[in-house]
Order: sequence, then structure tokens, then C-alpha cells
Amino acid sequence: MSKGAPAWVRTVAVWAESAHREVHQVLCDDRRTLLWLANQRAVEFHVPFLRVGSRESTGLVLDLDPPDGADFAAVVAVARLARRALEEVGLAGAVKTSGSSGLHVVVPVHGSPVEDVAAATRALARRTAELDPAVATTAFLKEEREGRVFVDSTRSGTGTVVAAYSPRVRPGLPVSAPVDWADLDAARPGGVTVTSSPPLPDWAALLPEPQELPADLVAEGHTIPVARVQAMHEGKRRARQRRASEGG
Repeated sequence: MSKGAPAWVRTVAVWAESAHREVHQVLCDDRRTLLWLANQRAVEFHVPFLRVGSRESTGLVLDLDPPDGADFAAVVAVARLARRALEEVGLAGAVKTSGSSGLHVVVPVHGSPVEDVAAATRALARRTAELDPAVATTAFLKEEREGRVFVDSTRSGTGTVVAAYSPRVRPGLPVSAPVDWADLDAARPGGVTVTSSPPLPDWAALLPEPQELPADLVAEGHTIPVARVQAMHEGKRRARQRRASEGG
């Protein structure tokens, strides 16, 4: 938060895990605050699925990240797997480009504890990957993905995701663009930029109404380790193994 911000710019105190302290984030809920942020050279807007002062999530996201050099058709195929995994548990979602190389499948939910929403996302990510393990994976470590699309579950809960219509700091300033499921085959990473934007669908209209998370899906997710934590422990295990090997 800039010390020179005008008095009408609202802020909210948010606990930052990385800094282990509260930080004051700008609450952008009107046009002039958005314009002020643009004048501060803010380009990307990443938002949580949380309302101010609440510990309940209003949505979850499966972030589909392709390996380097992969054809975008592979990401589209995994997005359809994610949609199938959602339908199998009675949920629905909307899809948008990430503005980088991947896709986001977003599912609005009725306010649920962040831990439960994060757990449900892990379960959905695993179910998506299990539908076709040859093209999709939940492996957090890149060396374990073996050329497959990574179904990232870590953006839900207290995480953030780039907002629909937000530019990205990439060559050409691509935009995170909503896509109708029926038009997904024609979507391309970087296909929409701040200077060459075709008419875009209304993201709010594409999003389904908030849904209840199935209790069995949440329970399943609580049995699945958090990907980042699991990867951290695996990294430490491998480091110990290397040291032992070098010492031997």
C-alpha cells in the first residue's frame, strides 16, 4: 500500500503467511480506485475467493498449467476432464484463460470454511488427473510431471488467482479472458491482449450460481496432503539423500 494514497482509497488488513504479519491491501471496489491503481503502475490484479473480514471462501479454482512447449490443445483437453470431474459430483464451473499459458476452471460455492474449500479442490484435482493420467497430473514438482498438464489445487483457500479481464506482465500484455465452454477449442494463450481485444463474454454471466460442496468430496480432500507441503518434505528428503550419497 502506497503511503501517498488519497484518503478515499480503502484498505483491509490481511494476514500474510510469507511475512508472518498483517499487511494492508487496497480494497478495489470502484472505478476511481482501479484508475488510481493503474496510475501506480499496477498491471496484474490477483484476488482471493474471500470477502472482507471473512474466513469463508466463495469459490475454488483448478489452475491448469501446461509443460513448456506443449500444444494448447492439451490444456483444453484437461479442462474438459476437470469439467467432467465436476459434473460427476454435481458441480459446475466456468473457464477462462490465465492470460499466460494455461486455463482456470472456476467454481462458485456458498461460503464454506477455507480449509474445506481447499480440501475439495485437492479432491477435484486428483479426480481430474485420474480420468486420464497420461495427460494430467497433480505432481507439484516439475520433474515428476513428465510432460503432462499440471492440475494445480493450491490457488483455492487463502490463495489468489488472476482476475478475469486482468492484463498480465507478459510480452504483448495478454489478458485473462473468459471463454464459453462451447468456444474453448478456439481459445489461445495470448489470444486476447489490451490492444487487440475482441468482444469478450460476460464473466459474471458465465459463472454458475454458488453451489454447496458435497460433504464426501470435502472429506476426501482432507485425506490428500497439501501439494506445496508434500513437495517441501520431498525436497528435504531428496537433499538428505544427496548429502548421504556424497558423504558415502
